Amino acid sequence: MQHFNRASSAPQVTRRMPIGAEPLEGGTRFRVWAPKRRTVAVLLEHTGEAVPLEAEPSGYFSGIVRAAEPGSLYRFRLDDEDRLLPDPASRFQPQGPHSPSQIVDPGSFEWHDAGWRGVTLRGQVIYELHVGTFTPEGTWDAAARELPELARAGITLIEMMPVAE
Repeated sequence: MQHFNRASSAPQVTRRMPIGAEPLEGGTRFRVWAPKRRTVAVLLEHTGEAVPLEAEPSGYFSGIVRAAEPGSLYRFRLDDEDRLLPDPASRFQPQGPHSPSQIVDPGSFEWHDAGWRGVTLRGQVIYELHVGTFTPEGTWDAAARELPELARAGITLIEMMPVAE
């Protein structure tokens, strides 16, 4: 775990990830880097409420929003502008990259791969796949439909390239 200060005199705040939306008991902690902005607020889609975040000396803005929980959709408002922006560190964009972000609790996912021991590298044929350019649709579902064709071509391992920064 890394520790990040809200302000130089504030107590340390423990986070699993340095930025993004992090669900807590009784709310969600948000943190975003916006060094050239005066104000940043989180707008919750289900309430329409804009909650201001506190500026940190390092250019970050952060705060805990009690009404935000896993499943909530949210966007950021910068300097009271009309344009609302998705979280650049979003863990889920259910309606696309320019739409609201959704809070996800990564600890709630049930893994079912405990028996998988991986593969040896020797003899593998690796394909680097960027889901956004792999098919005309640019979706995960469209890429999944093409997996049999990659296997027929002799591909044995796929390295998924980042969806976005």
